[in-house]
Amino acid sequence: MSKALPRAVPAVPMEKRRRDHSIPVMLSPYALIFVYFVGLPILVAIFLSFTYFNTVQRPYLIGFSNYISILTQDTVFLRNVLPNTLKFAILVGPMGYVLQFLLAWVLTQVPKWPRTILSLLFYSPSITAGVAMSVIWKIVFSGDQLGYLNHLLMNWNLISEPIQFLTSPEYLMPIMVVVTLWAGMGIGFLAMMSGILNIDPELFEAGYIDGVRNRFQEIIYVTVPSMKPQMLFGAVMAIVTAFSAGSIGVELTGTNPTPQYAGQLMVNHIEDYGILQYDMGYAAALSVILLIIIAVFSRVANRLFAERD
Repeated sequence: MSKALPRAVPAVPMEKRRRDHSIPVMLSPYALIFVYFVGLPILVAIFLSFTYFNTVQRPYLIGFSNYISILTQDTVFLRNVLPNTLKFAILVGPMGYVLQFLLAWVLTQVPKWPRTILSLLFYSPSITAGVAMSVIWKIVFSGDQLGYLNHLLMNWNLISEPIQFLTSPEYLMPIMVVVTLWAGMGIGFLAMMSGILNIDPELFEAGYIDGVRNRFQEIIYVTVPSMKPQMLFGAVMAIVTAFSAGSIGVELTGTNPTPQYAGQLMVNHIEDYGILQYDMGYAAALSVILLIIIAVFSRVANRLFAERD
């Protein structure tokens, strides 16, 4: 009785084997940089959040005391910082995200050279936001007669004396939202515009054959489904920007904490405890809470825009 011959295994081409081995080699520099600059600091922050560390003495473990203090005893955090952060993120995140998409879509409808120039103009505030803060916005909202907005309002007889925009709790948060949206056309905006420009034109033709009748339906049924990776990237960037833009209130007012905590966000609270009060353990616990909040919102964005198999 003859034995069955073993089935021959198809040979893998040498070029493919080289390519398969080259992938981890090419990714290793990025992996090392990610571990050193992202993974390791996160682990250190998590460890320090369970310690008392004043930057002078060695940190010693105190368990969950920092988290308990934040959630039960830190009245500034519970009454001002957390509500301000959520309000700011809810206003800036979705509004900035929608503005990025709409502006990217509008620019894709114009010819190449005007689109390039306009894209640069809209992107430049995200690069020069720090300089513009001191050169433009502080002068616009200055609390004396020389402030541009106060000067216009007084010339139009709408007010009789200058308004202290940057020190008034009533105006500080809206100003922070406006400035953040102005400087928010960053990398997410460019990613969305790239995604729209790379949609296959045949998809639009197929959409109109299937019943698409106007530009709004084209955006809903063709454009957005065809660029979900870019939409997801833009959503994550908008979330991170909204929760990490705490420096705006401090830069506008020049004080930390901001007047009556009106513009105090979690980033400012972290800087207050970590840099000004030298309580690095408490600041690390606040950082971990902020990281968890960003991760939760990013997870929601991933559920909305991630491609399904």
